[in-house]
Amino acid sequence: MARVDAERNRERILEIATRAFTTGDGSAPVPLEAIARDAGVGIGTLYRHFPTRDALVQAVHATELAALLAKADELLARHEPDRALRLWMDDYAAFVAGKRGMAESLRALTQSGAVSPMDTRARVTSTIGQLLDAGIRAGTLRDDVRAEDVAASLVGTFLSLDRSAPTAERDAQATRMLDLLFDGIRVRG
Repeated sequence: MARVDAERNRERILEIATRAFTTGDGSAPVPLEAIARDAGVGIGTLYRHFPTRDALVQAVHATELAALLAKADELLARHEPDRALRLWMDDYAAFVAGKRGMAESLRALTQSGAVSPMDTRARVTSTIGQLLDAGIRAGTLRDDVRAEDVAASLVGTFLSLDRSAPTAERDAQATRMLDLLFDGIRVRG
């Protein structure tokens, strides 16, 4: 029973930390004590599972990335491939935007090699390739578009957004830019 409780505590800590890190604006670190309290555990329990803030951030990032990548299969099961791609692009935008509350820790993890931007990009590009291939087979997405070009265009879109703009304006601009990118990927009917 102790192992089940420990796993439940770990999952709850990850859930609360994800919410705290992804809703924060990044102006101040989220206190780990607040995460432990909101998860209903003591700070010692949090540190047993995640000995450092960076370890917690790394686990949140890995969990969120895995969920983002898995979302492609879910979307393809429920939607036509072109629609699945466009919805996934929105999910990717939300994934990137949600990193503001842990940006400093992610930078440190990247510099230390604990988080590999190349691995993340390769996994994202592979997922985009899966969505593109499905759309090509369905005849709704162009067959001359390369997954790595879409990945680079998405990153460029996210990097070009004005971080000082109000969230609603920034989100509206991201949507317009993603619509433009998507329009260039679709087959013209």
